[in-house]
Amino acid sequence: MRIGELAKRTAVSERSLRYYEEQGLLYADRTPGGHRDYPESAVDRVVHIQELFAAGLCSAKIVQLLPCMRDGDGGPSASATPWLISELAEERARIDRQVDDLLRARQVLDEVISAAKGS
Repeated sequence: MRIGELAKRTAVSERSLRYYEEQGLLYADRTPGGHRDYPESAVDRVVHIQELFAAGLCSAKIVQLLPCMRDGDGGPSASATPWLISELAEERARIDRQVDDLLRARQVLDEVISAAKGS
């Protein structure tokens, strides 16, 4: 599929898709005319990339992680190294800290809303 179709199917801009390719996150064959030609599996790949970016991972970390994920269902493969597992555990701990911060912020907002309703 061409880049425009992939962009439409994933709701990701063509510019972002080109960036993913530059970073080694996404691959495309080229047609004789030089156009990008993505396989069907690129849709799942882009969804995974978006999820990982949304979780706060940088492109360098995502490049390391993607070979450990299956594109069809996003499940893990058996290719994670002990180093990568350690790196990902650190990322998970960072996300846990962010969740805790958000929960505290929500609690403060709930208290302010409750106080405002009572006055």
